Amino acid sequence: MATTTPTRGAYTPPPGGAASNGRSKWRARLWRFDDKASPYAYIAPFFLIFGAFGLYPLLYTGWIALHRVEMTGLDQSEWVGWDNFATILQDSEFWTAVTNTFIIGVISTVPQLLVALGLAHLLNYKLRASTFWRTVILTPYATSVATAALVFALVFRPDGGLLNWVLHFFGSGDIDWGNGEWTSKIAISVIVIWRWTGYNALIYLAAMQAVPSDLYEAASIDGATRWQQFRKVTIPSLRPTILFTIVISTIGSMQLFGEPLLLQGGTLGSVGGSEHQYETLSIYLFNYGWKLGHLGPAAAVAWAMLVLLLLIALINWIVGRFVRKSAV
Repeated sequence: MATTTPTRGAYTPPPGGAASNGRSKWRARLWRFDDKASPYAYIAPFFLIFGAFGLYPLLYTGWIALHRVEMTGLDQSEWVGWDNFATILQDSEFWTAVTNTFIIGVISTVPQLLVALGLAHLLNYKLRASTFWRTVILTPYATSVATAALVFALVFRPDGGLLNWVLHFFGSGDIDWGNGEWTSKIAISVIVIWRWTGYNALIYLAAMQAVPSDLYEAASIDGATRWQQFRKVTIPSLRPTILFTIVISTIGSMQLFGEPLLLQGGTLGSVGGSEHQYETLSIYLFNYGWKLGHLGPAAAVAWAMLVLLLLIALINWIVGRFVRKSAV
């Protein structure tokens, strides 16, 4: 015997008189209103929270970027238009911070994602205690930025640091990691790589486990080695995930603050080194807004960071689209 499943919009009024018909019509209208309004009510909390803590701060920062606002007089503002943007764009220290941020981002993101891809490939095999190893590689991500930066600050100390002690066995002298032009950037990149490699490895592992096993079986039947399967099957299947991790890592590198701030600590850390050799955009913004108290230029730096992120995301999208077309 065939049966039909009632849908949410199907409402059958009960039999009755005029009063019953009036109540049934009101219930039908209420039912239809609930059916249409419920989805919006369910998603409304997200938009309310986003508007309060995301959209409003963004627009308010844009308003401050067009005004002269001082930390000592938040209730006083003066319209200056694009002068704050002109101030930072004409400041050589701003471009030093942009260059430092870009270099640290590249030398931390590229090795990080390559190592994460290799670790994910190893964890994708049937290993004993696989859950334990996955937990181990995620442990650095659970460590706070302050803890990791302070520990590595001890590792990279010029006098008595663990790394210099190890390098003594290879005939190398003490290296002043924090005051060097490139050594300081390498030290910060090591902290970033240590913290985020495990996180990206688990993302790659989840994507690898979603690859159909039939593809590997077909490649194995065709005589492909493990390395060829990795290059011809795994990597093409992970392209969207790799693009995602590149974008996320790029955003993270643009926001580097705790690592350079705590590498040397004190006054040197707050200005990005004695010669601003590892000053990032976040450190530059911090100096303008909280040390000098000029909130207008600081807000302009924040919007400049947003524009740079959008440009990088656009470049990633163009590259990803080109790679997908070339793969077809």
